[in-house]
Amino acid sequence: MKTFDEALDILLSKAVLTTQTERVSITHALGRVLAQNITSALNVPPHHNSMMDGYAVCANDAHEIKAGKVFTISQCIAAGMIGQPLEQGTVARIFTGAAMPEGADSVIMQEEATEIEGGVKFSVTSFQSSQNVRHIGEDIARGAVVLSKGHKLRAQDLGLITSIGIAEVEVYQPLTIATFTTGDELLEPGEQAKAGKIYNANRYILAGLVPRLGFELIDLGRVPDTLEATIVALKQAASVADVVITTGGVSVGDEDHIKPAVEQVGHLDLWKVKMKPGKPLAYGEVAGKPFIGLPGNPVSAFSTFNLFARPFLLKMQGQQKVRLTPLWLKANFDWSKKGFRRDFVRAQLESCGQETVVNLFPNQGSGVLTSTVWAEGLAVIPEDSTIEKGDLVAYYAFNEMTS
Repeated sequence: MKTFDEALDILLSKAVLTTQTERVSITHALGRVLAQNITSALNVPPHHNSMMDGYAVCANDAHEIKAGKVFTISQCIAAGMIGQPLEQGTVARIFTGAAMPEGADSVIMQEEATEIEGGVKFSVTSFQSSQNVRHIGEDIARGAVVLSKGHKLRAQDLGLITSIGIAEVEVYQPLTIATFTTGDELLEPGEQAKAGKIYNANRYILAGLVPRLGFELIDLGRVPDTLEATIVALKQAASVADVVITTGGVSVGDEDHIKPAVEQVGHLDLWKVKMKPGKPLAYGEVAGKPFIGLPGNPVSAFSTFNLFARPFLLKMQGQQKVRLTPLWLKANFDWSKKGFRRDFVRAQLESCGQETVVNLFPNQGSGVLTSTVWAEGLAVIPEDSTIEKGDLVAYYAFNEMTS
């Protein structure tokens, strides 16, 4: 049985970067992963420009400006215009974002100016060269790498890319993930409830998780609990997708067919992990495609997908940052029972005065799906450890897991 860290390291070492890329327009690039660096061919801003509405002046006139001299307004420059060189002893009316005229190096904001007949005078208390001016290349210098290969594009990234005039980017094509669930006890939503049967929650958990990460889902539905049907489903999934993910059937009961089925059409490299919930986690290969077998209990399936399948898939997709980053927060609970497995417990945050503390859902059973709806993330109880109220615990937010 592998530790959590060993199991995650094994999975990430097996993740092979996809080679399939495509060019897409910026309007369709949100959430995609860059397949090449984005390098700027120009400076941003492309010219010295005013930070605010006011008057473009020459710093050499500082003494006269402070003395209250009336300056002639020789021109008016709006954003998008290129003004004339500034005449000596004059100022230019200028607006936010407008290019500074040659000969001007500073801007006095309009709140410190009074226009009178024949010109404008200023009531500045301090004055220095380059004040209120954005300089050429201040944000981005020509030739700079603004975003690196492997970066997942956010809204602000799209703005940055368009600010340097790029309309299309090279990104990795989304992985296709084929999923199916096993279990003759499963019913689909809308079917009549029956004794001994439960509704197929895992199918719809995966239907929400997979596309949210930017992957294409191929849902093969529920597979009967037979070895033959499981083998057929595995082969079909491998033929249509980049990765195969199943839920259920990974324990060691007579009706758990995933392990022998995978071993007939591929191989297994990982079978059990020292964690709770989610000990029966499988990883291997089916007909040349990566295979991940998640547990059948819905909380276990949800947790192991986020903790294992998510980083594995993101690495295959080319994303650089795949491991979750914990917050270290104070526990608002006691955990007195040591366990040999690492516990990932459903948790919710609460503001207590000047600090944020972690509360636990009262029932941490692996079949209690309501705990995942109540919770905002997972708190970690390390192996062979107890927790007292006030101790720091690692906390992983669900919001981070969906990106």
